[in-house]
Amino acid sequence: MARRRLGFWQWFAVVVVKPLMTVWTRRTWTGREHIPRTGGVIIVPNHLSYADPLVSAHFVYDAGRWPRYLGKASVFRVPVVGWILHRCRQIPVERGSVDAARSLDALVAALHDDGAVIIYPEGTLTREPDLWPMRGKTGAARLALATGAPVVPIAMWGPEKIFDPRGRRLSLRPRIPVSVAAGPPVDLSRWAGATPTKATLEEMTDEIMLRIRDLLADLRGGTPPPLAERPARPDVPSGDGVPSGDGVPSGDGGPGERR
Repeated sequence: MARRRLGFWQWFAVVVVKPLMTVWTRRTWTGREHIPRTGGVIIVPNHLSYADPLVSAHFVYDAGRWPRYLGKASVFRVPVVGWILHRCRQIPVERGSVDAARSLDALVAALHDDGAVIIYPEGTLTREPDLWPMRGKTGAARLALATGAPVVPIAMWGPEKIFDPRGRRLSLRPRIPVSVAAGPPVDLSRWAGATPTKATLEEMTDEIMLRIRDLLADLRGGTPPPLAERPARPDVPSGDGVPSGDGVPSGDGGPGERR
């Protein structure tokens, strides 16, 4: 990353957050070379803890890119907070309104501006009891199909030791071990130029989620289970500044076949 391109508030975020994470975690980073140093890229991590955004942002920044997350548009309208988020180049998204299509336009513009956009395909914390990934929503696939940007999978294991969502326990002890691995871009070439139908987007999403799951299995060891089905009840906000869905208008009505 050309550090000189960072603005004051981006540098301020780095000065505040990176020393904190350096003390709080003991990191094992692998696969950073798979995150392209330039150009638009869609980064898709698993989502197992409220601490995920801090860990993934640290990883992506250390890989030489400025992480750009999705945030509820209402947060961007909060005085001071919204102003800082805008200057840190985060991306407001509208949900559940006629403005949702405008959110997709904002994401496309961010990628055309060579942004590193981070989307949690599961849309909310996984509800699989052992914290394996669930089936994803189709927003990341829709965005990839619309832009041709590479989709880089990331698996994280260790943020649940910072905040365990199962017991809602926060640990403030230093040097908590966290592991993050990025893999090569997901091969979505067979869908290039395809019409974004529900079936096509779900097939692409399953491919993305299986790559994330297999990376996570490498970190955790053992044989991963099939992707967990999404719960029938509506999503709840994840509490991490990311919308309860993946933030990208999906236009889909539900999961496809199990893989």
